[in-house]
Amino acid sequence: MASTAAFQPGPTMSVYFATKAFVLSFSETIAYELKGTGVTVTALCPGATETGFKAAAALDKRNLFKGNAIAGSKEVAEFGYKAMMKGKTVVIHGFMNALIVQSVRFAPRNLVTAIARLKLKE
Repeated sequence: MASTAAFQPGPTMSVYFATKAFVLSFSETIAYELKGTGVTVTALCPGATETGFKAAAALDKRNLFKGNAIAGSKEVAEFGYKAMMKGKTVVIHGFMNALIVQSVRFAPRNLVTAIARLKLKE
C-alpha cells in the first residue's frame, strides 16, 4: 500500500511521506525483478481515503480532508484488487489524484512542498 504521498514531500508528516516513497520505489523494483515469473507486484496509490487512520492520526481537521470528496476504503480496495488482477505495477486511485501526481513532476520542488504544506495544515 503506497499513496499519492509517495510522489511529493510532506511537511509535518515527513516520515509518513518518505515511507510511502520507499514503498513505491521498492514495489516498482521488485515488480521488475519478478517479471516473467508469474508473480506480480502492485503499488496502490490512493489519495485521502476514509479509514480509521484519519481519526487515529488526528488528521480530520487537516485541509486535506476539508471540502474534498473522500473515497471510501471499499472503493479503493476494489480498484486496487482489479489493478492487481490485471498485473499493473503502479495504480493511482481517482482522476484528480492522478492529475495531481502528474503535475508534481513538472512543478518546481519548492512549490510542490509549499502546496503540500498547505494541504496538511489545520
